[in-house]
Amino acid sequence: MTRIGANQSTANQIYWVADNVIRSDFPDVERALRDPDGLLAIGGDLSPARMLDAYRLGIFPWYSQGQPILWWSPDPRCVLEPEALRISTSLRKKLRKHPFRVTFNQAFPAVIKACGQPRRAGPDTWITPEVLRAYTALHEAGHAVSVECWKGKYLAGGLYGLAIGRVFFGESMFSRATDASKIALVHLAHELRLRGVRLLDCQVHSRHLESLGATLMPRPVFSSLLAHYCRKGTPSDWPTESTLP
Repeated sequence: MTRIGANQSTANQIYWVADNVIRSDFPDVERALRDPDGLLAIGGDLSPARMLDAYRLGIFPWYSQGQPILWWSPDPRCVLEPEALRISTSLRKKLRKHPFRVTFNQAFPAVIKACGQPRRAGPDTWITPEVLRAYTALHEAGHAVSVECWKGKYLAGGLYGLAIGRVFFGESMFSRATDASKIALVHLAHELRLRGVRLLDCQVHSRHLESLGATLMPRPVFSSLLAHYCRKGTPSDWPTESTLP
């Protein structure tokens, strides 16, 4: 996926989202651009109601500091079925040693801030102060979930995303120690299986995600699954610590 440059005009191509309308103001995802892949709309806000509505439709915000809010729905979509997570032999051996204590929702602000730190390779972080506040509000409302890997009191890695019905929308992960984010994902997938979650949305394809078992799904198929599984209930009370043996 390619981000819109500061001087690139999209006014004649992209749908503008009104500030005071939610569902009726998102266009059909099939109207998303092919180049850049998935760009669907611009504007609006990051209120919890709008964010939840967007995710249920297969739309997510992704933009850089200084840009208006950009809403995306790429085709195909990168997804992972929790039971299909691929664990390498070396990672499986490491898991048996229990290198980290893994928790849920014990340090959400620290996790999202760590995910927002600039990486050595790649563009500047997309987790702006506005984005941080938006996902924190969703966490406080019980929708955004974090997974933490601890080495003593040191936060070694983790990830966060949104849980809606029986779909988990993964957002970002980070590692400060080898394999910490992978181990967080393994523990998340285990918990998702226990909770009857059917799909983990990875948004955009990468070789790293593919190596973990993620596959590409046509957007119409993804949208139909969201319409089915986002309506289904799933327990909202997450355990403090992972129950992975």
